[in-house]
Amino acid sequence: MSRREPLHLFGLEPENAWPPSDVLALMAERCGVSPDPGHTRGRDTIDPDRTLDRLDAMAARLRDAARRRERVLVATGHPVGLRPTHTAVAAALRAAGCTLLTPASGWRHPPDSEYDTQHGSIRYLQDVGVLADATGRLHHTHSPLPMRAALADLAGDGAAPPDLVVADHGWAGAAGQAGVDAVGFADCNDPALFVGEAEGRVLVSVPLDDNVAPALYAPVNAYLLDRAGLA
Repeated sequence: MSRREPLHLFGLEPENAWPPSDVLALMAERCGVSPDPGHTRGRDTIDPDRTLDRLDAMAARLRDAARRRERVLVATGHPVGLRPTHTAVAAALRAAGCTLLTPASGWRHPPDSEYDTQHGSIRYLQDVGVLADATGRLHHTHSPLPMRAALADLAGDGAAPPDLVVADHGWAGAAGQAGVDAVGFADCNDPALFVGEAEGRVLVSVPLDDNVAPALYAPVNAYLLDRAGLA
């Protein structure tokens, strides 16, 4: 991310230089990783108290969205581990009267972009945007292009952008860069969303391991929806 490699920026355009030393200091502050630059092998850590703090912040924004019955776009670049979490959020917001947006369905990721390792088409599964191929296989993605396509599709129809985006990776980063309220999840090896939060483009970035078995997120889901008043 410090070298501005596109797949690690998640669609964000940081204003500051963010050399590796500053990124590490930020990640130690926001996630609880080791601040020691010599720690280059073995396990790293995420402080659960920091996770809970940002889950509370995300819950507060979800509560406002439900109260105002906002237009929300939910999407994930982690269509295995984190999709059930996003599905639970989408279902709860829908039940609260929010409109779940599904723009640019069928849009295909271009093969000749700076994100050319990414592929698939936008598909919405239970109102959660993912990238999927023709066989139905879901793809992990860092690319911001799906979110840019979704926002462009809304604009092309004369519709306003979402009031809120709940996402991760490039889905969240591109939304934040476009000025949309974006809340999302990020692992300690993905600093871009934390940089975006520090610079005021991403509203909330929740630190957590973003690719464990889906069932292990059940306590996180329950906590988030309870704190948001959506359980």
